[in-house]
Amino acid sequence: MAEPIADHEIDRVLVVTAHPDDVDFGASGTLATWTAQGIAVTLCVVTDGDAGGFDPTVPRSDIPGIRRAEQRAAAALWGATDVIYLGYRDGELTVSHDLRRDISRVIRQVRPRRMVIQSPERNWERIQASHPDHLAAGDAAIQAVYPDARNPFAHASLLADEGLDAWTVDEVWVMAGPAPDQVVDITETFDTKIAALRAHESQTAHMDELESFIRGWGEAVAQRFDLPEGRVAEAFQVVRTA
Repeated sequence: MAEPIADHEIDRVLVVTAHPDDVDFGASGTLATWTAQGIAVTLCVVTDGDAGGFDPTVPRSDIPGIRRAEQRAAAALWGATDVIYLGYRDGELTVSHDLRRDISRVIRQVRPRRMVIQSPERNWERIQASHPDHLAAGDAAIQAVYPDARNPFAHASLLADEGLDAWTVDEVWVMAGPAPDQVVDITETFDTKIAALRAHESQTAHMDELESFIRGWGEAVAQRFDLPEGRVAEAFQVVRTA
């Protein structure tokens, strides 16, 4: 188990997810806790979620704009400093050189000590967390962390053409992985998490039991890590990368 860097030593965090709403299901309670401590959190969303949505009356061409706006509204609730979109196609994500470069660019721009990413490993106990886009985004993100972003000779155009120096991320927190070892009590930020999820109206408006489902999920995580009864938590696998 990696011992995480103390929150008071962290000034910037970068989160990379495949779709709008991924971060709010997986980590928004934790992020609200961090931003309340003064940590600046930037969210990078790889796709526009253009394959999502359930309302047949909404033109598909409108979905990317709707989902971008929903994610910005949700991120504002938990205190994001910025939301960056890379514009890849939902449902078609692969670990390409271009994707690694684009995530490396954001790492060098934001210069975080800590990152939050999706797991590149399939979780057979929670297959819904292992959408192929999630796996690809997680794999590309960890490859951008190591070795790409820290190597000045990788993606040479980032330095030569954009002036972005190499940057080393010290640790990565992995969402929805098969071996979580770090728990964050989000009982005090649970309402913010629910509000953020409700902001994704195109995805959650039909979920009448959303709050009870998320609470039950979070309470199960808390119990797994021996938190007191009634607490709600999110869990991560922490990987030291420097």
